[in-house]
Formats: sequence, structure tokens, C-alpha cells
Amino acid sequence: MHHNNRLKNAGIRDSPLTVQGVLQAERLGRYLAATEKTLTHVFASDLQRAVKTAEAIASAQPKPDVAASLTVRQLPVLREQDFGFYEGKPFFARQRDSRKSGKDNHRSQHQDEPGFQDVESKESMAARTNTFVVEHLKPLVLKQLSEKQPVVAIVSHGIFLSHLWRSILGMFSKHTVALAPGLSVGSGGVTPLEHLGGWSNTGYLELDIIRPLLGGQVELRSTDPVAGVHPTSTAKAEEADIMGLPTTFKMLIKTVNGKEHLKGLKRTRGVGSSQHDEGQKKIESFFKKTKAG
Repeated sequence: MHHNNRLKNAGIRDSPLTVQGVLQAERLGRYLAATEKTLTHVFASDLQRAVKTAEAIASAQPKPDVAASLTVRQLPVLREQDFGFYEGKPFFARQRDSRKSGKDNHRSQHQDEPGFQDVESKESMAARTNTFVVEHLKPLVLKQLSEKQPVVAIVSHGIFLSHLWRSILGMFSKHTVALAPGLSVGSGGVTPLEHLGGWSNTGYLELDIIRPLLGGQVELRSTDPVAGVHPTSTAKAEEADIMGLPTTFKMLIKTVNGKEHLKGLKRTRGVGSSQHDEGQKKIESFFKKTKAG
């Protein structure tokens, strides 16, 4: 799930949610609660714009005892891409007749200057997503198949989520990933599902991981090139083996960039883009009828 914030190059900068972002997060929480799927785990980036979104999701759970006991696990490994020098700065405009982006042009001119910190690499983000999958997500999926299947929510940031999706995809063997009826994503290539497109604010990806039946035979995962992991060396083959689930596990992609919860929510100009003040009353409270004494 993707939170909503107000800065362009926010990255690891701990910018707050906007008023509009809070409304969207609350709507998402209520929408997920209405699906009657009780969350068992909630993970979030430790940046407050993601934490507040995750807390809105957790607190909206329909069973009070569940909502009260559901703790948001805040993890630095789920932070957005570090924009380095460009943190908190507006996007640089592309120069006329240039094939490079404005940021790439600026980098080529200033990257050798003292104190310049470059943008976090794709390799670094991939390493972080793999760490999360191996240390947090995969153990939950494999945890004693006799237990109730966990329902997990992960709240992070747009660029990082694209890399996290590829790591999740890399957990599965070839031909074990399917799309829900009527859902169409990908655009050809060896692994067309690697690129699901952009993320809207509070847009969500819904996945069902189908585990083998209790007592069924669990076949060990091979290190063949599958689902986003293409071993070309011993090191990459070992990584695929660590990341991969047994071949009896399957994944169904049910929703991509889900936005049903935003239907009817209009963009509030001016105040909507301002920082949310938690001490401020909601506008609905001014219209509640008071009971006659």
C-alpha cells in the first residue's frame, strides 16, 4: 500500500501526511475492514507518513480486540528511496533538447562536488526489499502450515513498493503466479509481471498466497530462472534459493493499484495540501446533533 504525503522529493525526509492524505488513509482503513478479512500483521516504513497510514488501517479493524492488539511494526528497511542531495527539493525541469531528466543533468554537473550525496541505487533498494522478504514476510508464509493463514498489510512508498513487488514475485516458481479473472497487467518479456505500473496515493496491491494443504508433500524450490530471479552465477543462484518458496505455493494477483475506497472523495484545494493537525476537530463534529437534556 502506498501512503500519501505533500513533498515531491520526500524520500527519507520525514514529511507529514496532508489533510487529504489522512482522509484517504481513513477511507482505506474502513474499506479494508469491510472486506471482513481480519489483519494479523501490519508492517510499515518508520517514516511518519507511512506509520500514520498504517495506524489508520489497523485502528479501523472491525473487531475492537483485534484493533487494540494489532501493533504496527515500524521498519527502516521499508523506507522510500533516499534521494540524497535532492531530498526535499522540487523536481528539476528537463532541459530543452536533452534526453536526460532534469535531475540527471544536474547530477552530471555537480556529482564531483564535495558533500554531494547521490540518489540511492536500484541495487541498494533491491537489497533492502530482499531483506524484508527473507526476514519478515517469508517466515510468516512458512510458519506452521497448520496455523491460520496470516493476513498481512505492508505500508511503504511508491518507488520502494515497485522494488518490493519484484522481490515478492521472486519468491515464486515459474507458472505459479496467476491473475484474477478480468485483471490484465504486464507488457510481454520474460517476466511481464515485474512492472505493474505506478502507485496512486493509498493505492493498494492485493495478493493471495495459496499454501499447500496440510499433510501435502512440499517440493523443494529449484534455482531455475523464474519470476524475476535470473541466476547467472553461484551467488545469484544462492539468493534465489533463499528467497524462493516451495514450488507447491501459488500466488493470485487480485487487485493492482486498488482505488475503490477513493470513489466520491473530492480533492480539497488549499487546506487539502496542508499539513494535518491531529489536534484539529474533524469538520463532521461541527454538524453532529446534540442530545436534548
